[in-house]
Amino acid sequence: MKNPIVDARWLQAELAHNSKLFVLDCSIEFQIPSEPQKDKSGVIPGAMRFDYDTVFCDPNSALPHMMPSAKRFSLLAADLGLTLDSTIVVYDNSGTFASPRAWWMLLALGFEKVFILSGGLPAWLKHGGNIEPDYFKGDTSQLSQPLKEQHFVTAQQVLEFSQHNTAVIVDARSLERFKGQAPEPRSGVRSGHIPNSVCLPFADLMENGELKSPAELTPMFEAISLDREYPLVFSCGSGVTACILVLAAHLCGYKNLHVYDGSWTEWGQRSELPIEL
Repeated sequence: MKNPIVDARWLQAELAHNSKLFVLDCSIEFQIPSEPQKDKSGVIPGAMRFDYDTVFCDPNSALPHMMPSAKRFSLLAADLGLTLDSTIVVYDNSGTFASPRAWWMLLALGFEKVFILSGGLPAWLKHGGNIEPDYFKGDTSQLSQPLKEQHFVTAQQVLEFSQHNTAVIVDARSLERFKGQAPEPRSGVRSGHIPNSVCLPFADLMENGELKSPAELTPMFEAISLDREYPLVFSCGSGVTACILVLAAHLCGYKNLHVYDGSWTEWGQRSELPIEL
């Protein structure tokens, strides 16, 4: 997979001549810790809504924005007019925060040409990009795709990884939350972390709402694993900022990447699952 990050100038040029480019607004409503202020002034011209908080998710799960079934995801993607050969750019109104999860989700459904707008809507506006008040509505398509299940893993799989040390489990939350020194933002969720996991706060990977360079990111990941083929499993509060780490690891050449979809919201609620402080 090529570098999936594009900048505002690239997107402006593509929008000027590529009528088959799909732009998806993946902004989420809740505030992520350490996230800059959201920009709600409008949307990028031609953008459509990719709401994985309430639509592109599992409506039967009590956990936030869990992956939808392959059937549901395919139908919703078809409603946007997406096909497997579509070129897709995802962005959000906070920077590069919510969009990496949308990128990872779309890859899991089999899309290959998925790109992330670095810095999101704030960067677009900074570089003189126009905005519109409303989303675009295009034609629908036909799509029926299976999910690549290795992209997202379950609590049981993570428990086995933890017990047998067969993967490095990387927690994207703050060190204070990881150590149980700061309360969890969701009620009913215990403090602490998954046994045998390590902490790499997503905020350490960011600068002004964008990912740091691979040269800056690589030492952070090499401190976790020098083997770029060894399984890395990423967790966070609810499966959003874990995908920032997936993106960063991918940029640094790591291949065996997985996201624990339920993340700490699930693990911290389930009293039968072990925790460490």
